[in-house]
Amino acid sequence: MQAPSPLIDRASLERLERLSVRWNRSFAGLLGGRNVSRRAGVGHEFLDHRNYHHGDDLRSINWRAYLRLERLFLKMFRTEPRTPIRILLDVSESMSCGGESGGEPKFSYACRLAAALCYVGLVRLETIVIYPFSDRLFESFRAQGGRHRYARAADFLEHLETGGKSDLASVVRSFSIDVTAPGPTIVISDFLDEGDTPAALQRLAAEGHELALVQLIAAEDRLPPWDGELEIEDAETGQTLHVQLDRETAEAFAVDFDAYSAAIEKVALRHEGRYIRLDTNVSIEDALYSSLTRAGALSAQ
Repeated sequence: MQAPSPLIDRASLERLERLSVRWNRSFAGLLGGRNVSRRAGVGHEFLDHRNYHHGDDLRSINWRAYLRLERLFLKMFRTEPRTPIRILLDVSESMSCGGESGGEPKFSYACRLAAALCYVGLVRLETIVIYPFSDRLFESFRAQGGRHRYARAADFLEHLETGGKSDLASVVRSFSIDVTAPGPTIVISDFLDEGDTPAALQRLAAEGHELALVQLIAAEDRLPPWDGELEIEDAETGQTLHVQLDRETAEAFAVDFDAYSAAIEKVALRHEGRYIRLDTNVSIEDALYSSLTRAGALSAQ
């Protein structure tokens, strides 16, 4: 499966300018925790403009642009090098599933969400690095320098395809070698992995990364809607399994699934991180402005 194109329409992108990525801790290269990017209004190197919002510093308004266009734009500057915000994006074949009970496939949803987060970061002059992964890390993409760099990031995401098994433990080992400085790290995945996923995430947290874990689920991931004798094929391995499914078995599976999700959530919360479980029936707008904002991963001005 390939990512959809376009990922986000222009009107939705403009609404995203009111959001900021948040984290709790301070990291080397950052001015501090909690919405560092709000301090980017005064600096040395001019990089970009963004729309003025109520509460912004009036000293940073481009008044010449206002005289010409009768619109308020805020001048944005780079103040110092920043530790990047990393987005680990699951492209394993299980992400191509979903949509049977409404919504869209998990992979399409994940790419739209990653694009939105990337744009939010770029508007605030953050550096965003996207790491696609399945059983290994693929070539990453770095975006920085303002909203005008978003087009290249979107193009990178739109050319991603699903494939392979998920092996988060192997991915974390490679990530630890590639990334030497800890920082804000967002993981977007269904976390359907045969390995010890909580242990792999624990290693990430132990190395100093502040985690925002976004678990994407399709309705059938948690509560299978089928009944009777079934032949189920593993999307990643192709292995076929014959099962007898009834309502009692399905509900027991849902209990186990919730316990697995709770173990992932525990890793995030134990280390001052965040956990958000999103059903792909939920719109991207609701995910951003409700679920991620309520969890503290994003904030709105």
